[in-house]
Amino acid sequence: MNIPTYAVVSLGGVTVGLSLLGWELVQWWPGRKQAVKFKHLVRLVPFLLTWFYGMLLILSAGGALGVVADWSLWGTSEIGDAVLKYGVGGTTQNVTRGSNLVLTPGGHAVVVISTVLFIGVWVKRRGFNWSLLRAILSGVSLGLSSGIAGMAGWVLSPVVSTIGDLIPGLR
Repeated sequence: MNIPTYAVVSLGGVTVGLSLLGWELVQWWPGRKQAVKFKHLVRLVPFLLTWFYGMLLILSAGGALGVVADWSLWGTSEIGDAVLKYGVGGTTQNVTRGSNLVLTPGGHAVVVISTVLFIGVWVKRRGFNWSLLRAILSGVSLGLSSGIAGMAGWVLSPVVSTIGDLIPGLR
């Protein structure tokens, strides 16, 4: 069953995604001298993995996870558009990547495995974690962006698809 999605990111959505990413980096930043130490860099790993997971969700072709990611993208785009229009008097436009990156069947398998791992982490923590939600929303908002903000999604799609295809021997 393939549920169609309408994945269009606006300048407002990218603004929200970059704002959430910036929020996390400001919360993480320990200071100039401490930032290069390994133990402080390790604190970013859960956020980055979940951020990449959010990008994988929006790169999914459809299904239930694709619909949830699509709704999240729509919500962040609408909120960001409203802030740009009514908050600062600016305008907004569509900034979706022109070429569509679609995951292969192996890439979709990696998304399912990542979802199981994410749920396992969420259950183990036994509580709502705003950092993980910010990471997913930021990844979803930036995954389809056509500019520098979307470069991670542009690189992530072929890498995940290749890994997902090579492990079970689909290629």
